[in-house]
Amino acid sequence: MPAISRDEVAHLARLSRLALTDAELDQFAGQLDSILSHVQTITEVAADVPATASPNPTTNVTRPDVVTPSLTPEQALDQAPAVEEQRFLVPQILGEGE
Repeated sequence: MPAISRDEVAHLARLSRLALTDAELDQFAGQLDSILSHVQTITEVAADVPATASPNPTTNVTRPDVVTPSLTPEQALDQAPAVEEQRFLVPQILGEGE
């Protein structure tokens, strides 16, 4: 893998709207080259491993979807302080005075 050049780092800095000094350009060029070489090594080593491989098998733990009795609208709203058209009536908090 070719080394990343100082000019490429300067180009990336311009695209990112970063003002870098000459010393920072040299420093980051070396760091980015090191990062890219490590990524290349990992890519070569892990080429035969599926991307979703996990050492622990996972399964979804779900319960069966069973219909059970629930409250009627009247029972659910029975103790509500205020009800309007089979819904809880709450004070308006947004857009007051509109």
